[in-house]
Amino acid sequence: MQNWISKLHLFIKAIKPYSSRKGVTKISGIDIVNADLFVEDKKIGKVKGVIIDPQKWGLTHLEVELTKEAAAEILGANTAVRNRLAVSALQKGKACCTEKGVVIKVSLKQLPVYLRPA
Repeated sequence: MQNWISKLHLFIKAIKPYSSRKGVTKISGIDIVNADLFVEDKKIGKVKGVIIDPQKWGLTHLEVELTKEAAAEILGANTAVRNRLAVSALQKGKACCTEKGVVIKVSLKQLPVYLRPA
């Protein structure tokens, strides 16, 4: 168990953001957690965690908490909802994580396809 945790810590540490003339080249899980979540320039929630496939050591999902309004619009829920968001819904490269937050590339209507209960 300790070995897996150590590898996870090293993985997250290895993707810490570094500025360069070309912009952000690496992103840290710590920098993503609690970041605002946007789709179509509309804030829909916050990132609450990252989900990593331990077999492939790759990021697969973000655990997100949708606002009450976004949950109602997207899922028809009456309260704020935690879900897993597939990373395939995100902008690639530095476009995904801006100073304002994490940007989703798919439309609001397409978003339920990329969400799963947490």
